[in-house]
Amino acid sequence: MNTFKNSLFFVYIFFNTQFVISQVNIIGEVKNTDGDPIINANILLKGTNITTNTDELGVFRLKNVDQGMYVIIISRLGYKTYQKSVETETNDIFFQVILEDDLLNLQTVVVTGTLDPRLKIESSTAVSTIESNGLKQVFPRGTASVLGLISGTFIDASAGEVFTKVYNRGISASAEDDLGWYYVSLQEDGLPVSLVQHSYFSPDIFHRLDLTTKRIEAIRGGSASITALNAPGGIYNFISQGIRNELSGEIQLQSGIQGEENLFHRMDAFLGGPLGNKWFFTAGGHYRQDDGARNTSFIFSKGGQFKFNLIKENNSGYFKFYGKILNDYTNRWTGVAATNWNNPQPAFGQDFGTTSLLMPAFNANIPDGRNLSNGKTNRFDPSRGVHAKDIAFGIDLLQDLGNDWSIRHNVKLSKKNANWQTSISNAFVSLNDPTAYFISDTSGSTFPIGQVVFRNAQSGSELARIDNSGILAGKSFKYLTSGVLPNDAIMGTSAWFKQNKADEWMNQLTIRKQWVNHDFTTGISSGFSDIYLFTQGSFAYVTYEPNPRMLQVTLENLNEPVIALSDLNGISNYGGLFFVNADANVKQLATFANDRWKLSNRFHLDMGLRFETISHKGSKDRFAPNSQYGGVDGNINTAYDNSVLVSTGEKDNFDFNYNYLSYSVGLNYQLNEVAAVFARFSKGNKAPELNYYFNNFSNVAFNGKGAVQKISQAELGVKWSLKKFSFTGTLFWSQLTNIGVSNFEFDLDNNSVFYTPIQFNASRVFGLEWESAYSPFRYWTFRFDGALQNPKATTWMVYDAAGSVDTSDDSIIDYSGNILPFNHKLMFNISSEYNNNDLSAFIKWQFTGKREGNAANAFQLSNYSIFNAGVGYKINKHWSANMLVTNLFNSEGLANFLGANSFGASSNGVTKEYTQANPDASFIVVPILPRGTLLRLNYLF
Repeated sequence: MNTFKNSLFFVYIFFNTQFVISQVNIIGEVKNTDGDPIINANILLKGTNITTNTDELGVFRLKNVDQGMYVIIISRLGYKTYQKSVETETNDIFFQVILEDDLLNLQTVVVTGTLDPRLKIESSTAVSTIESNGLKQVFPRGTASVLGLISGTFIDASAGEVFTKVYNRGISASAEDDLGWYYVSLQEDGLPVSLVQHSYFSPDIFHRLDLTTKRIEAIRGGSASITALNAPGGIYNFISQGIRNELSGEIQLQSGIQGEENLFHRMDAFLGGPLGNKWFFTAGGHYRQDDGARNTSFIFSKGGQFKFNLIKENNSGYFKFYGKILNDYTNRWTGVAATNWNNPQPAFGQDFGTTSLLMPAFNANIPDGRNLSNGKTNRFDPSRGVHAKDIAFGIDLLQDLGNDWSIRHNVKLSKKNANWQTSISNAFVSLNDPTAYFISDTSGSTFPIGQVVFRNAQSGSELARIDNSGILAGKSFKYLTSGVLPNDAIMGTSAWFKQNKADEWMNQLTIRKQWVNHDFTTGISSGFSDIYLFTQGSFAYVTYEPNPRMLQVTLENLNEPVIALSDLNGISNYGGLFFVNADANVKQLATFANDRWKLSNRFHLDMGLRFETISHKGSKDRFAPNSQYGGVDGNINTAYDNSVLVSTGEKDNFDFNYNYLSYSVGLNYQLNEVAAVFARFSKGNKAPELNYYFNNFSNVAFNGKGAVQKISQAELGVKWSLKKFSFTGTLFWSQLTNIGVSNFEFDLDNNSVFYTPIQFNASRVFGLEWESAYSPFRYWTFRFDGALQNPKATTWMVYDAAGSVDTSDDSIIDYSGNILPFNHKLMFNISSEYNNNDLSAFIKWQFTGKREGNAANAFQLSNYSIFNAGVGYKINKHWSANMLVTNLFNSEGLANFLGANSFGASSNGVTKEYTQANPDASFIVVPILPRGTLLRLNYLF
C-alpha cells in the first residue's frame, strides 16, 4: 500500500515538475538610445500567438513559454524592429534591448500593395505610411485632406469631406470633380470601400476617419496594378486598430471654429480588450456637427459612424468578424466668381475665404418623372446635401496550414445609399440674358417676355419688378420700381436630386507557400455590385450674391393672367434639365500570382501577374417631356411644371465585358541593414466606370463599350535609414493612354444639357518623389517630402460643341504637347516636430505649385502655401490636451478652375483667344478652405 502511495506521489511530482520545467518566463526591458523606457512596445514570439506590451517602465513579461527555440520580435512605432533568437530551457530568461530610432518607419511591416507582409525597406514599391502620431496632426476635414501628408499625392479637398480628388504621378485625366478617385483604391483593411464609381458616387462618400483607424498605408502606382481591383493608380489603405490584451480605450472631444466663427463639435470613442478564451473585441466611432468652413444658413455636416471587430485567435491564426454602420449628412462647396485672368480676385462681392453660394434651406416636392401618373414626388431640401448610409459586415480568416502553407480569406457584404439634394453650378446669369426667363419652361408653351416680378420666396415681399420686353432685340431690361436684384442677375443653378444605391459583395482569397528561396502567393479577388441610379435636375431662381436667397418669380403682364415661372420655393422647370433612370450589374473577377524570389541574402526578385475580367450589364430609360396639357397640375398658368422629363417606357440596354492582363516586376537589393535600392516596371489597365454609360448616350442606343485605359509605369528608388537621418527617393515615369474625355455642355437654343462626344487622349509624366526625416536632437525632428514632375499631354483633343447640340458647327481642337492640366510641377511638405512625451508641438508648410487650369493651358492656378500648426500637453497618464490650427495664415489659394462664369460652361471652353478677347470676363474658381482652429481633449483608460 505504501509502495502504491509512493508511486502515485512520484507520478504527481513528475508531471508537475515536467510542467514547471517545460515552461519558463521571458522577461525584458526595452529602452531607447538615451536610456529612457519605451512604453507600449509590442513583443511577439514569431510563429506563435504569444504577445504582450511593455509597461510604463519599459518592462515586459512573456509567461509560461514552452521549451524550445524562438525568435522574439520587438517593435514600436518610430523605432527599428528588433529580432533575437532565444532558447528557453529550465530557467527564466532576462535581457535588455535598445531600440534605435526609425524616422520614416522603414523597419515597419506593410501589408498594402504586396501579397505577403514585409518590411518597408525590403519592399520593391514606393510605399508610405501615416502612423498614429501623424493622424493626430490633421484637422478633421475628411479623408482626402489627410492623404495630403503622403509624398507625391495630390489632393483637392476644396469641396469639403466629399466630392474630392486624389491622384499621383499624373495619372489623373479621368479624375473629374464628381469622380475624383477614378484611378485609385480607397480601402479599409485590405478591401475597397466601394466596388464601383460613377458621377456623385465615389468611395469618399462612404468613408470617415476617426479613432478606429490605427494607421494608413499608401502605394503610389507600381504594384497596385496586380494587387487592387481596377485601380492601377494606387492604393490608400486605412488599417483598423488591432488586438488589445487589456481592456483600454480612448475618448476624444473636439470643438473649434472655422472661417467666420462657424462652429465645429465632434466626439470620438474607442474601446478594446479581451473577452476570454482568446477572444478579443474592438469598437468605436464618432459623431459630429459642423457648421462648415464657409458661410451657409444651415448645418453643413452632421452624423457619424460605428465600427467593430470581434476576433478569435488560435494556434494557427485568427478569425475576425467586423462591421461598420455609417449614417451621415454632409454637403460640398461649389466655386466662386473671380476676375483678372493673371491675378484672380473675387468678384460680385464674393470672398475666397467664406462665400459658399449654396442655396438656403427650404422644403419642396418635385414631381417624380419615374412615377408621374401616380402623383409621386421627390422631397428636395438643399440643406441635406448628401445623406450617406453604409451598412457593411465581413469576415477575415487567416490560418497556417502547416509546412509553410497559409491561407487568408477576407469577404465583405455592404449596402450603400447616397441621396443627393443639393445644387450644381452657381453661374452669373444676367437679367438681359433670355436664359433667365425661358429656362423656366422648356416646353415652349410659355413666352416669358414682359413684366417679370421677383419676390423673396421666404417672406413673399417684392424685391424687383422689371420689363424685359427689349432683350430679344438686344436692348437692356428696365427696372419698373425702386427695387433691384443684386448684380442685376440671377444665379444659374440646378436643384440636383440624385438617388444612388448599391448592394455589394467582395472578397479576396490568397494562398501562400514559402520555400527557402521563394515566397509564392496566388489567389482570386471578386466583387459583385447591383447599382441603381436616378437623377433629376430642376432650375432654381436664386439671387446672385454671397448669401443667396430663393426667388419666387411671376410674369404679370397687363390684362393677362399671372404666369408662375417658379413655385413658391423658387423652383422652376420641374425635372426638365436632367433625367437619368438606370440600373447596372457589375461583376469583377481576378486571379493573380506573385513570387518573391530570394536570389541571394540581399537580392530579391518580385514578379506578379493579374488577369481581370469585368462585366457591365444594365439599362437606361429613354425620356421625353411630359405632354399633358397645362403640365403636371393641368394649370396653364403654372409654367414651372410644364417640362417634366418622364420615362417613355423604352430602355437602352448595355452588356459589355472587359478582359485584360496586368503585370509587375520588381527588384530589391539591400546594400546593408540600413540601405536598399529597388526598381519596378508595371503594366496596368483601367476599365471604364459606370459614368461612361450613365453620362453618355442620352436617348440613343449604346454604340459600343468604353475603352480600357493603359497605364505603364517605371520606377527606380532608394531607401536609407540611419540613426538620425532617413531618406527615400523614387524616380518615376508614367504613361496613360486611351483616355476618354467628354465635356458637360449647355445648349442655349433649347435650354438642355448634354455631354460632348468622347475624345481619346494620352499623357506622360517624369518625376521624382522623396521623403526625408532628420532628428538632430532626441525630441526634435525635421521632415521634408514632396514631388517634382514634368506632366505632358502628349495627345490631347477637345470637342468644341459651339454651345449647341447641333453638330454642323462643331470642331475638334488639338492641344497635344501642352502641359497636362491640374498637375503640379512642384509640391512639398516641410515640418518641424517636437515631442518629449509630455509636451509636443509642430508646424508644417504645405506648398502646391502652379498648375494649368485646362487642356488649352489658357489659365494657370497659381502656387499657394498652407501652414498648419499644433501644440499638445500630456496632463497625466490619462488626460492630454491639444490645439490644432489649419491654414494658419488664412491663405487664399485656388484649388480648381471650372471655366467661364456662365451656366453650363466647362473649363475646356476657355482658350487663350477667349482670355485675350475677354480680359474683364468673370470665371469660376474653387478656393482652398479657410482657417480652422480646434481644441482637442483626450482621455486614455
